[in-house]
Amino acid sequence: MILDGKKLSLKIRDQIKIETEILVKENNKQPHLVVILIGENPASQSYVRSKERACVKAGIKSTIIRKEKDIEEKELISVIEELNADDTVHGILLQLPIPKHINEDKVLNLIDPLKDVDGFHNINIAKLNKGQISLVPCTPLGITKIFDEYNIDATGKHCVIIGRSQIVGKPMAALMLKRNATITICHSKTKNIKEIAKQADILIVAIGRANMVDDSYVKPGVVVIDVGINRVDGKLTGDVAFDKVKEIASYITPVPGGVGPMTIACLLENTLTCFKKIEGN
Repeated sequence: MILDGKKLSLKIRDQIKIETEILVKENNKQPHLVVILIGENPASQSYVRSKERACVKAGIKSTIIRKEKDIEEKELISVIEELNADDTVHGILLQLPIPKHINEDKVLNLIDPLKDVDGFHNINIAKLNKGQISLVPCTPLGITKIFDEYNIDATGKHCVIIGRSQIVGKPMAALMLKRNATITICHSKTKNIKEIAKQADILIVAIGRANMVDDSYVKPGVVVIDVGINRVDGKLTGDVAFDKVKEIASYITPVPGGVGPMTIACLLENTLTCFKKIEGN
């Protein structure tokens, strides 16, 4: 079965729009997301435009602060501190990647944890790893919502995650542990990835290599979540060879139309969560 992230994301976005309208009336304030975009990376600019359109449709105010790629770290810190202190701003997102001369971990951890819509602040990461309520990175959160929508139970299942990033792999492992799965994380230094992947009941692939996982990586009936977004011959493709694997898997996400739309839907949800916490709803 195809796991339709696009359809589910539209359902969530409709719900967010309704809730936003109610909260605006109750608080006489509008949820406000500010995105900081550094440089002119085409992919980043495309992502930011998509986020801006989604905010507008959901009734969330969207502001984009654009800075040149040679911005000094102290200037970026000043921008973040101003946004932290601004009562009209409820969510702050620093679009990644950022230039290498800026300490990414340092500036991400300067964002107020209550406004950290990406869930990258050390406080939110620690809460997630302890199983506490926290702001969760948008892509892993979106994947769990796909599981809920399609009644995919992870209890006792072997979940193999290919990729160990702070954005997907590590938070995804924490969320799957919370769902009582048994976790294996593979990465670029792992030996025998294919053999390990073939043991998975649930396979989550976020390695950043187009079509890396083919039918030789999976066992019959596996649930496959493809987080990859790669451009091959002008077309978007995932990390999973979809046409080969879909014949073996019980469930699989397509690219595009799978995890991607859910990431944006969950960004809106996190913005609304930040708004409710800050405004006391």
